[in-house]
Amino acid sequence: MVIDSPDQVVGVDVGGTFTDLVLIDQGSREVKLAKVPSTLDNQAFGVLNALEETNADLSAVSLIIHGTTTTTNAVLERKLSKTGLITTRGFRDILELGRRTRPQAYGMKGEFTPIIPRNLRIEVSERMDSSGNILIPLDETEVSKAAKHLLEEGCESVVIHFLHPYANSVHELRAAEIVRGIWPNDHITMGHALLSESREFERGVTAAVNASVQPLLDRYVKRLTDELATNGYTGEVLVMNGNGGMVSSQLVATEAAKTVMSGPASGVMAAAYTGRKTGIENLITYDMGGTSTDVALIRNAQPSVSNEIEIEYAMPIHVPMVDVRTVGAGGGSIARVNVVGLLEVGPESAGANPGPICYGRGGTDPTISDANLLLKRLDPGKMKSVEGGTSLEDVANIFAEKLGDPLGLDAVEAAAAVIRVANTKMAGAIRMVSISLGADPRDFSLFAFGGAGPLHAVALARELGIPQILVPCRPGITNALGCVVADLRQDFVNAINRPVENVDMENVHSIFARQMADGADALNRQNVELRKIKYTYSVDMQFVGQTHLLRVSLDTPTPDRETLRKLFEQAYFKRFRVELAEIKANLVNINTSVIGEREELDLSSLIDPIGRKTQLADAQTGSRQVYFDKGWQDTPIYWRDHLPFEFTMEGPAIIEQMDTTILVEPGDRARADTDGNILITVGGPT
Repeated sequence: MVIDSPDQVVGVDVGGTFTDLVLIDQGSREVKLAKVPSTLDNQAFGVLNALEETNADLSAVSLIIHGTTTTTNAVLERKLSKTGLITTRGFRDILELGRRTRPQAYGMKGEFTPIIPRNLRIEVSERMDSSGNILIPLDETEVSKAAKHLLEEGCESVVIHFLHPYANSVHELRAAEIVRGIWPNDHITMGHALLSESREFERGVTAAVNASVQPLLDRYVKRLTDELATNGYTGEVLVMNGNGGMVSSQLVATEAAKTVMSGPASGVMAAAYTGRKTGIENLITYDMGGTSTDVALIRNAQPSVSNEIEIEYAMPIHVPMVDVRTVGAGGGSIARVNVVGLLEVGPESAGANPGPICYGRGGTDPTISDANLLLKRLDPGKMKSVEGGTSLEDVANIFAEKLGDPLGLDAVEAAAAVIRVANTKMAGAIRMVSISLGADPRDFSLFAFGGAGPLHAVALARELGIPQILVPCRPGITNALGCVVADLRQDFVNAINRPVENVDMENVHSIFARQMADGADALNRQNVELRKIKYTYSVDMQFVGQTHLLRVSLDTPTPDRETLRKLFEQAYFKRFRVELAEIKANLVNINTSVIGEREELDLSSLIDPIGRKTQLADAQTGSRQVYFDKGWQDTPIYWRDHLPFEFTMEGPAIIEQMDTTILVEPGDRARADTDGNILITVGGPT
């Protein structure tokens, strides 16, 4: 069963500072937008506040798609549910030993606390070899005792993580059956069910993350759906996964780990969608919000997806996720002079409350937003619209006292220094997601979004040699738009871990076929109308004896042995420029992505065409002195909603809109495309 093509669709993204919402009425082509402070204690309230701000009639809304930071924040802040582990005797310390790396590569000190403490990791007798042969039968009595002990210790969820269940899962399945007869809820995670790969540390950590966030996500989703239903909503709620696809709220908690990086992934999907429609298919996405900056790579309109992501030290989550790299530099990032007299920006953030000084909510720490205000890149006249009585003079005095005096600078020079340091951090993140993956930034365009992204995009592009910047219609709510345009997606991984010459190719073909069938079944169980179902196939391979994997894309689910070997050797040479003809190729994982493509939505009214002027001069709202690298310059100010459908302007210029401010620096040129996006061509050094 599927719902009819929806007339009103809502996309909502909960960030660390703001909750963004877009409501699109396909019948009337009306678009409503909202940006409200996030309610981090209960994100559901922020979602409801955003709906209230748009005066949405929930009874008329057909579909709500939601990107959430619930699981990401829980993992990063270690605010997790109490979780226990039942594992093979002798191996309970796998989660703590890890790969024997160090938190600091050049230091003798470092701390790491595993998600599940040692006293909650219980061993039972059982043993399987890597070929799936039973060496020691499962002791069912020990499993029962372990489950009861973990309940007595107050555990809310449990992980069953044995050796080699990817080869033979019978012991994990039987243990889960025993635990279900004892456990008071459904929060039971089997390692092989979530991630059927050979590496026990990565599989165990992924399962531990899943189990420890599962109760949190389950409660949040139920709270949200209940509140929506109380207010008249009768449709489906879809939740963004970290892979850029969506899953029904009724199913999402089962594989809660897949929602890690949900929010950043939605912005990348919006960028891919916009780039594809604009004809710019190679993009580096740059999302600068209030708390952090996320960057990702898009090639041929396809975001880079990886199942090798480590979100922090010793925290690998090996489920497919859009490869997003994050740095602690957002509009609310706090600037300080450290004990050795160096200027630092972030990762600490002023958040939404009290927020930057200019919010007028009692903030006293200088931030990136305050620096942009002092440089007049943000409109000082808008300060009167915020709470409190903070003035531009108050902001300048704090900058002079906390930053300028220790650095020997005045307030404006200190603000400019804050911007330069922040830009350096963000440029480093872009290098990490491009150059480190063998991509030259000069071959890409920069897709700038987030509330603060378009303010810094030109400086970053110039620093990295990126020739062009693409600013979408609504940069500040792009993550919410990503929820609206994203497809449904299911990813599957099965381990083989055999030299290619020894692999049973008929088994490989049958695994691909099973993954395809399971994915199609999962999509068809969700009440969403699909245009078609698309399948993509890949394998993870390495040379025998290596640790790291290389993903190889396939055109067919029935490859032959020689094709696998040749494709891997070609991919390895392309990445590393090395041939290892004497070493055998090893097939590690078989992967299938099953994508349910939704009907495209009409986004042409994101900027109301009625407000467009015929001449560029008519869209100008004034001018002011703005600080650039060469000092103060008189800069025209434009309101984006009034810009002509086609225009060209030379920098310096500032374009303001409801959700962001766009900075066009001296020597740069901006123009509009047919979809209402702005393309900025970067000139020479300022």
